[in-house]
Amino acid sequence: MTSSDQTSKSTELTSVSVRFCGDSGDGMQLTGSHFTDLVAFAGNDFTTAPDFPAEIRAPRGTLFGVSGYQIQFSSNDIHTPGDAVNALVAMNPAGFKSNLQTVEEGGIIIVNEDEFDKGNLKKCGYEEGYNPLDDEVINSTYNICKVPISRLTRESLIKEDEDVSVKDVDRCRNMFALGIIAWLFSSDIEPTIEKITHYFGVVKNKKHIAELNSRAIKAGYFFGETAELFPARYQVAPADHEPGEYRRISGNEALVLGMATAVEKVGKPMFYASYPITPASDVLHGLARLKHFGIRTFQAEDEIAAVVSAIGASFAGHIGVTGTSGPGLALKTEAVGLATMMELPLVVINVQRAGPATGMPTKSEQSDLLQSMFGRSGECPVIVIAASSPGDCFFMAIEAVRLACRAMCPVIFLSEGSLGNAAEPWMIPDIASIPDIEVSHPVSDGEPFMPYQRDEHGNRPWAVPGTAGLEHRIGGLEKEDVTGNVCYDNANHALMTKQRADKIQKLQDIIPELEVHGDSDTLVLGWGSTKGSILAAVAMLEERGVNVATAHLNYINPFPKNLGDVLSKFKRVIIPEINTGQLRMLIRSEFLVDAIGINNCSGRSFYVNELADEIHQVLEGVQS
Repeated sequence: MTSSDQTSKSTELTSVSVRFCGDSGDGMQLTGSHFTDLVAFAGNDFTTAPDFPAEIRAPRGTLFGVSGYQIQFSSNDIHTPGDAVNALVAMNPAGFKSNLQTVEEGGIIIVNEDEFDKGNLKKCGYEEGYNPLDDEVINSTYNICKVPISRLTRESLIKEDEDVSVKDVDRCRNMFALGIIAWLFSSDIEPTIEKITHYFGVVKNKKHIAELNSRAIKAGYFFGETAELFPARYQVAPADHEPGEYRRISGNEALVLGMATAVEKVGKPMFYASYPITPASDVLHGLARLKHFGIRTFQAEDEIAAVVSAIGASFAGHIGVTGTSGPGLALKTEAVGLATMMELPLVVINVQRAGPATGMPTKSEQSDLLQSMFGRSGECPVIVIAASSPGDCFFMAIEAVRLACRAMCPVIFLSEGSLGNAAEPWMIPDIASIPDIEVSHPVSDGEPFMPYQRDEHGNRPWAVPGTAGLEHRIGGLEKEDVTGNVCYDNANHALMTKQRADKIQKLQDIIPELEVHGDSDTLVLGWGSTKGSILAAVAMLEERGVNVATAHLNYINPFPKNLGDVLSKFKRVIIPEINTGQLRMLIRSEFLVDAIGINNCSGRSFYVNELADEIHQVLEGVQS
């Protein structure tokens, strides 16, 4: 059952993109996750793109309830889940209809034909009497493989001498489909069987469920081997990764591990307060399991309670962190201003989603950059940083804590739904090589304590309540320089406003300078999740003989110290963003560079072909 058994009979491919789709209750996320484990065990490079329905449980069989999971795996380094899908598994007509346009011409589509009945076809909007599986155009465009997955799963798992639930059996249809795909792409199914056996048999003490799922995977695998439905069997060689120990990781998982590492590096407890919100809730779930690392979690009654409780933890000398998505960040803004006035370290995690208002909760967007920069009353600067890949969320989480403690002010850490939910192979870092985060708390020297007496970095002392001799007042009213007393003096307000901004700008001395890759008179500048799409698009342009340079921003306030010099060296700057041009606005206003925007507000990442074509069109328009 291993890939080596069939190597001589397999067609070698460099990369493949597979998509699973069906009802949200069909287990498509689990199926995709298991298949991701298989390609990870095989040593392939991979990138995933889970696609969740916004409704908690839409009516079964409707387009609103379709759940999808896409993975591209390769023998080379890749950065996106792929544009066109090479193989689609559609568990029902709704999944088929909503995902057909993603499949390349000639691509394989495996459908559960048992679900293509009159009722299900009507639910997803097909005309009465029409079945897309009988459409000559569709059959001539794609390689349709009709498999009675529901029936075959029952036949494989229901035996006369066993007392099994039909409901439990039907829940194994996704594992039957997984077995087919595992055979088609020469994957070893044993790791998944071992994982299922341990989880259901040992952890959950449901050995019969483990047995049913294991048998379903095997049945699907052997069906693929014997059915002769497919034009060929395929194999993707392992990628040439840098030596090291790897694991599969999502952005939210990496963020959790980054926060736990930050706790170790700063040597202080962390308090994480959050109100559940998609797609940031997994951060709360993950951190809640790490009490043994000195992390305390609090599920607040609302967004405002979450952020102010985190501020309270910071005031008490702990690392205060709160997490949310765009709508929640809007509710937290007044309290973020309070932390800015009090000059306390605070980390605000924003896993962005498509807005405005409730918007599209399960879709991704980069639309909160300007809200992060300016969305507070008064002159209220905060540090703004952004992660560029799932694995990068680990390092930027540590950086968020480091900068918050260094500058004694809030840090808004921008992730995105497409990063938080997606997964990639991640080389586990040497934790010992990560520098400690330096924090000091004052003690009384017998002199009157001055809570706004600044050090060489422009920071006020972080006094822990209860320390004898350090009694002082705190709050949201303007403070007098040095003494911290309430002060309404005009000149003092101007001074304090400047000092709060200056200490953030001083961070340019410690954050990395911007690196430029490539030699060209055109720079493609990105931030956040666009990094993968940009790298893949630039590689595609190079194949066309078009060269552009690239640079990517992780630090947005303050910008890297050399950003102005970098921009001045290029004739043109192109900024792709999953918004209407928010970074472009900042670059234009700060550096007077007439940057050209390529913008996508569809709730998804750029397709590589799409982005490469648009960059090329910009260059052709300039040259003409």
